[in-house]
Amino acid sequence: MRSLRSMFSLLLATSLLLVAHGLHLTLLPLRAGTIGFSEGTIGLSASFYYLGFVAGCFWVPRIIARVGHIRIFAALLALFTCAMLAIDLTQSPIAWFLLRFTVGATVCGAYTVIESWLTDQTPPDSRGQVLAVYTFLVLSSITVGQFLINLAPIGSSTLFIATGMLICLAIIPVALTKSLAPAPVPSTKLSFSLLYRRSRTAFAGALISGIVMGSFWSLGALYALRAVPEEGFVPLFISAIVIGGAAAQYPIGWLSDRIDRRWMLSALCVITAAASVLMTFSNASQWLLAVGFCFGASSNALYAISLAKAADNSKQSEFVIIASSVLLLNSIAAAIAPLLLGRVMVFLGDESLFLGLALASGVAAVYIGLQSVSGKSVVVDEQTPFVASGYETVPASFDNDPRSPDGSEADLEPMPERPAYAEFEAEFDFDELLEEE
Repeated sequence: MRSLRSMFSLLLATSLLLVAHGLHLTLLPLRAGTIGFSEGTIGLSASFYYLGFVAGCFWVPRIIARVGHIRIFAALLALFTCAMLAIDLTQSPIAWFLLRFTVGATVCGAYTVIESWLTDQTPPDSRGQVLAVYTFLVLSSITVGQFLINLAPIGSSTLFIATGMLICLAIIPVALTKSLAPAPVPSTKLSFSLLYRRSRTAFAGALISGIVMGSFWSLGALYALRAVPEEGFVPLFISAIVIGGAAAQYPIGWLSDRIDRRWMLSALCVITAAASVLMTFSNASQWLLAVGFCFGASSNALYAISLAKAADNSKQSEFVIIASSVLLLNSIAAAIAPLLLGRVMVFLGDESLFLGLALASGVAAVYIGLQSVSGKSVVVDEQTPFVASGYETVPASFDNDPRSPDGSEADLEPMPERPAYAEFEAEFDFDELLEEE
């Protein structure tokens, strides 16, 4: 617990940021619907968000190496705030695409700072505990963010201003921290071919996780609003799915440690497909909440089980590369799926969203089931222990995973932040420095 107390300011900033993040994930699709964007346009804007997230995985570590964690965190959250306020001011689809790409990149950058900082301050023997607390904090904060939707009408600027205020508040604990800046973040490395060779099951699991969760976060709120146009139903629906994922992750993880994970992934795909079909059969609010809880329980676990399966089939020295490949493949699928399903919804109606997810999940269940029959098997006793993982994460988090190598690239000397101007002036003669340049 001492390690958690030492990270209080970072966890406070994380909580504030993720409340804002949870609010914005639901707010933007709903606002897009109120200003007349089609489902295809909304899906495309969501695709730009996930493309920005993927881009951030590659360029943010380089900027951190130049300016340090605290400065980049403040800059990214300032950019996040500006992008959100700018979205409120425009109804241009092109502007939305560019701004959502910016939001995706800044969210990824913020996650990178937070999760690499957690890694730096966590002793190896506390990795699992800190990761569990962090995962709980992510899910609970995103859930709290859903209920802020009821503060004001979707068409007003109030919710965008509230989001911006929360983001700005998240800067304060990090900016005032006395902790040393953590080590530079290693560049993201990945190999989809290596992931496919090590585990076709994990490869398929990463794809279906991205398809299902990317489509849900992009279009699920709009579907719920049209299915049950009651005040306050949308945050309840989204929260039911998030809470279902949080409540079921550990029981599912416990079970996956005791049976072949290929069967577990296949079963989760079947449950996701069944819940998706049931979602289209009734517009009753209680029914949708109950089925949504089941949908969240199965679909939210797909990523974590896929990551565990990839770890089962890879060497410990390969874990960070394999895990980064799972993450980025998941994000790429999340970028493509809303674009396609958004177009399908334009022509076939709102019900086609979850019917499309049911079809994709069913195909994945069959494919993974065939791997269970004929693929290379890992003895259950040799499987790596399950570790809880949130859907949105970044490669920097894998150095804090108990399954990662003990001596990873992140085990570098902490990078001290550059001193403030007054301190720097006391130590150096600026005139002399400029003459040398």
